[in-house]
Amino acid sequence: MMVAVVIVGIVPYFAMDPDTPISSAFAKHGMQWAMYVVTSGAVLALCSTLMGSLLPQPRILMTMARDGLLPSFFSDVNKHTQVPVKGTIVAGICAAALAFFMDVSQLAGMVSVGTLLAFTIVAVSILILRYVPPEEVPLSSSRRESMGLNQEYDEEKGRDPLGDDICDTSQIKDLIATEAMKDPLLEKQHKGKMDEMKRRKIAAFSIGSVCLGVLVLTASASATWLPFLPLCIGCIVGGVLLIPGLVVLCCIDQDDGRHSFGHSGGFMCPFVPFLPVVCILINTYLLINLGGDAWIRVGIWLLIGVLVYIFYGRTRSSLVDVVYVPVAKTDLRRSSSGFMS
Repeated sequence: MMVAVVIVGIVPYFAMDPDTPISSAFAKHGMQWAMYVVTSGAVLALCSTLMGSLLPQPRILMTMARDGLLPSFFSDVNKHTQVPVKGTIVAGICAAALAFFMDVSQLAGMVSVGTLLAFTIVAVSILILRYVPPEEVPLSSSRRESMGLNQEYDEEKGRDPLGDDICDTSQIKDLIATEAMKDPLLEKQHKGKMDEMKRRKIAAFSIGSVCLGVLVLTASASATWLPFLPLCIGCIVGGVLLIPGLVVLCCIDQDDGRHSFGHSGGFMCPFVPFLPVVCILINTYLLINLGGDAWIRVGIWLLIGVLVYIFYGRTRSSLVDVVYVPVAKTDLRRSSSGFMS
């Protein structure tokens, strides 16, 4: 921003070269050496950005191949350099083909859609993990063996804790409520669980209301071709969905599981729920205004990925034999194993 302020102070905005505004601003004032310095820096920055974008892609392909979502061809690593050479070659060829056959503006639109979608998904995930995190996590057979959960899972699978006569979920709930009334401690625990379930439902509904409100608000604000009255109605409806949902998220408590992130040394997003909601709002507005051509290209790319998953990755994924284990049990096992080590 400060660079833009300085450049506008040097040259009026209407006299700038839109392709090379910084270097041309120095050139108009006779500072040719500064023009070469800025141009050289831009070329070097472009090369570093290109390398930073190309190098992670083979590692992503390698990880997906190890998870069974892609052929094992991409998971091969060179014995000497420990680099996924095959994946690097394929990623380089694909990037070169896209750069050769497509315009820079088209590629920029595709990259923008992918980046903004990723940021939006992360922001929504933060809200979900803070308010309604999953109560069960998937564990593969190898992870269960490493955590010592195989035997417990087999025992629980072969044992019916409530007998053979009770199979209906409503009957199980009635039995739990009846037993809770006999013991004050159980009654308190039962009430706490019911309050937690109610809180999770309210939080989930509020998150959905926020996301829907953001979509309606940004779509209405971007539809400048609409008459004034429908545009205002759409913005009002979006605001009515967005603001109450945000207020509810601010008032209710977050899930207790959020504290585990701090103990593990992970980064915790500040200013929740304000920062994620603002991120979702801005990213959604930018996504809607990127244009239909970029969305068509990204849609084709996503369709290819979905087809690869349906016809290859779905049956070969490492999560095929997964078992869902309560989070509390995995946290307890992880903490006990860390204490023993």
